[in-house]
Amino acid sequence: MSASTDPQTNPRGIPLAPFVDEVEKYVDSREDIEPNLKKFQDMIAQYQFMEANTQRRLIGLRDKIPDIQKTLDTVNFLKARKSSSKPFEATFELNDTLYARANIPATEEVYIWLGANVMLSYPIDEAATLLKGRLEAARESLGNCEEDMDFLRQQITTLEVNTARLYNYEVTLKRKEREEAEREEKGKKGGK
Repeated sequence: MSASTDPQTNPRGIPLAPFVDEVEKYVDSREDIEPNLKKFQDMIAQYQFMEANTQRRLIGLRDKIPDIQKTLDTVNFLKARKSSSKPFEATFELNDTLYARANIPATEEVYIWLGANVMLSYPIDEAATLLKGRLEAARESLGNCEEDMDFLRQQITTLEVNTARLYNYEVTLKRKEREEAEREEKGKKGGK
């Protein structure tokens, strides 16, 4: 039997692909097969598009999370050192292969890149809270992306199976029609 007519989705609104259990009940006639094959191919293309976008988001999050964690660790370190009256020497990265040394005095504020060439000054405690929130949100989003990728792969597989089942059913119908036509042809020749 065909899938339920209720539009089911995953938690982020990606629709569930219908599963064709019994092809004979899913299509009324041979004329219904081609439109359904086209519909399944279109749905596969849509799921593949969503999969590609989700994959890009997944890669971006996997790159972003270590950076957020590193920034949070640095803010926490500065927070722990803010009561010290003595500056400390640090080596920091300017570029992939370029480092510099600096004497860093105790401070009550930090500057954080927000993106799009925007840097803002935050009190250390507020910066730590902001970064913790961003890190949690990024990890949650990463988990959602991984879940969506699995869901999308399952839906694509379901639609590929549906397509194969419809195609095989169409081949079976064509074979039966051809055999019936051959029998009729033999019956006509044998009757003469």
